[in-house]
Amino acid sequence: MIKAGIIGATGYAGNELARLLTGHRQAEVKWYGSRSYTGEKYSGVYRNMAGFTEELCRDDNLAELAEEVDVIFTATPQGFLAGVLTEEILSRVKIIDLSADYRIKDAGVYEKWYGIEHKSPQFIAEAVYGLCEINRESIRGARLIANPGCYTTCSILTAYPLVKEGLIDPDTLIIDAKSGTSGAGRGAKIPNLFCEVSENIKAYSVAVHRHTPEIEEQLGYAAGRPLTVSFTPHLVPMNRGILVTEYASLKRNADGSLPTAEQVREIYENYYADEAFVRLTGEECPETKWVEGSNFVDIGFKIDERTGRVILMGALDNLVKGAAGQAVQNMNLLFGLDETEGLGYVPLFP
Repeated sequence: MIKAGIIGATGYAGNELARLLTGHRQAEVKWYGSRSYTGEKYSGVYRNMAGFTEELCRDDNLAELAEEVDVIFTATPQGFLAGVLTEEILSRVKIIDLSADYRIKDAGVYEKWYGIEHKSPQFIAEAVYGLCEINRESIRGARLIANPGCYTTCSILTAYPLVKEGLIDPDTLIIDAKSGTSGAGRGAKIPNLFCEVSENIKAYSVAVHRHTPEIEEQLGYAAGRPLTVSFTPHLVPMNRGILVTEYASLKRNADGSLPTAEQVREIYENYYADEAFVRLTGEECPETKWVEGSNFVDIGFKIDERTGRVILMGALDNLVKGAAGQAVQNMNLLFGLDETEGLGYVPLFP
């Protein structure tokens, strides 16, 4: 059995990790780390875990807790892991970090967008960006995984094949994204109160959202050059889910014609037909309700011949494929397990 620990276990992503790992046949949670609830029963903080664990929450002393496990998930705010990670810790345990501390390869870009100093830039180069469908082979041999964010996972996977194959002009890419409120975390914030969110939809962090450089960096690798995208997130009144709608200009074929739906579909199938957690919907629009509670991402598209653009659509559960589920998928790869272990859930409905 793989012995796992979760730091930040009392956040939404941390609890989702606990839920998923409880159903994992080859892993077990040895401790639940939480600075805010140290000494309290984990099942008292999250009653969904009643009957599954009697463990008390531990603190977040990474160096001490690393002695007891094979892998640590850090579902913590930006800056936590970068502030405590050492070579000694990494030599003893694998780490899957759900924050942005090691996602961006340029520490200066990270510091600009997140507004904090990066305390351990020496580990950035070796951290592997844990988007399994793209970086699977690099993940297998890693010590440190930078688990992608929810907006970024959906945005990147939806556009990646067409960027990689040069079917679109990536500098024309506009990403309109919408998220359920759990994406903002469990902390008490006035903008996330029921009366603020209910019966409302709003854009936020317009032109400055910190997932933007992460999307640009990863799609830039696909394009083979740096690129710039427009990314606008919105908050919608639901618990879970990410829906992205992306717009980009198509590159015309040699004869001057637009790529056909069949060409686009073939590219997606070449990349994703064998992926366990990517479901291609063709020209049918993905919906968040069909991925809720699962590790699936549904991807569809529609060509707009009138404007010469393609409209790309992706949907996933921000707490599963956008966070905890992807982290478990990364763990499975790190330890040579079936990639789908512990993740084979049919989406919840209704």
